[in-house]
Amino acid sequence: MPERVYNVLFLCTGNSARSILAEAMLNKDGQGRFRAFSAGSQPKGEPHPLALQTLRESDYPTDGLRSKSWDEFAGPNAPVMDFVFTVCDNAAGEACPYWPGQPVTAHWGIEDPAAVEGSEIARKRAFVTAQRYLKNRIAAFVALPIGSLDQVALSSKVREIGQQEGATSPRPEVA
Repeated sequence: MPERVYNVLFLCTGNSARSILAEAMLNKDGQGRFRAFSAGSQPKGEPHPLALQTLRESDYPTDGLRSKSWDEFAGPNAPVMDFVFTVCDNAAGEACPYWPGQPVTAHWGIEDPAAVEGSEIARKRAFVTAQRYLKNRIAAFVALPIGSLDQVALSSKVREIGQQEGATSPRPEVA
């Protein structure tokens, strides 16, 4: 029997950088076991150019990536999410829509690379750093034996992943 595909939603306020990076990376690194999406409470309207550049330079596909509202995933025709991860502290503090199916949630906050000011090199470095932190979290997540963990253990494991190097704050469960 084929393995189940898990739906994962990454949330951030603007849905232009961190959540876009995470969506693209999990879709590739999840090797068909996961279908990743991203959204924001106040989407910027387009992915940040440095997010797309960083992904392309690391051989991640960028086709179809777009900045969108989380409302797209709260409607009756939206895919049911198995996991919802906030990747920015602002989104973690907002009142999220109701997610059908009671997905496992966690906060995986990292610094916003789009907020970094300064030279092109400094801004690019911020995106590469954000990508590295997200890649480490995604690798740990993909390695979890999801099918053999109960809901409590799975929730604990994904929260632990959010506390890896680069975590912005030890926020409680909020998504």
